[in-house]
Amino acid sequence: MSDNAQPSADRPSSIPWPPILLIGALLGGYLMEKFVPLGWPGLDDWPARAVGLSIGAVGMALTIWAAHTLHKHGTTVLPHKQTSALVTDGPFAYFRNPIYLGEVMILFGLAELTKNIWFVVVALVFAVLITWLAILPEERHLLARFGPAYREYMAKARRWI
Repeated sequence: MSDNAQPSADRPSSIPWPPILLIGALLGGYLMEKFVPLGWPGLDDWPARAVGLSIGAVGMALTIWAAHTLHKHGTTVLPHKQTSALVTDGPFAYFRNPIYLGEVMILFGLAELTKNIWFVVVALVFAVLITWLAILPEERHLLARFGPAYREYMAKARRWI
């Protein structure tokens, strides 16, 4: 890894992994269903559909709420840019990564909407990769920028759920 990609107090990474991984997950789920179709293992009744679509809708609302909260604090939503504020309110009071959590939930909702089980698989792969490529570098960046305040926040809010 070059020095430019190393996380620091300046920025977590030089590569905007989250949008790249989300686009990859969407494309991967679509292509896997096209070339290796699997049957939908779930029920296709109204209650199952309501639960699945609700998960996706809550994910969208969580993502929008988190982005709005970051904007309200005047800090970036861009995952590879330096943050200017430690945001600990709104959805960040409960989860350290509500945007990524929301995106996983959106992928689950998309699986229900399209009856494409591959979106469940790619959601899980997305969660692992986003943790490794984005969350861990972001945590190192925030520790370098905010030190004890971020450590205190980490003790109060969970990384995922």
